[in-house]
Amino acid sequence: MIRLAKALAAWGTPQFTDVLKREIAQLDASQLPLQAGLSSTSHALDSGIDVMILTVSEGEGMIRVKTGIFYRGVIAGCSCADDPTPMDEQSEYCEVQFDIDQSTAETRVTLLPQ
Repeated sequence: MIRLAKALAAWGTPQFTDVLKREIAQLDASQLPLQAGLSSTSHALDSGIDVMILTVSEGEGMIRVKTGIFYRGVIAGCSCADDPTPMDEQSEYCEVQFDIDQSTAETRVTLLPQ
């Protein structure tokens, strides 16, 4: 489980969304459901993640944040000399919910259906 301690410390301040976006963007891509969120490629790339905050709410000891994650993916081929599959990066987008525990900063990450 990940911990978004900096975001929790910034909760209730005007800097919250900026701190949260930076902290999410700095996570290892394997901690986010990017591969499961692919829509037009077959392999998620782990660089160039951009985060957009869609909604923020508080309740039951949790801060619930719905985000839009922009990232890149590729259609992976076999890398053979005669493989016609292009290795062009394509833009991907998925919506992810972060549930931040207000006492521990432990955060549950959930891919949202679109």
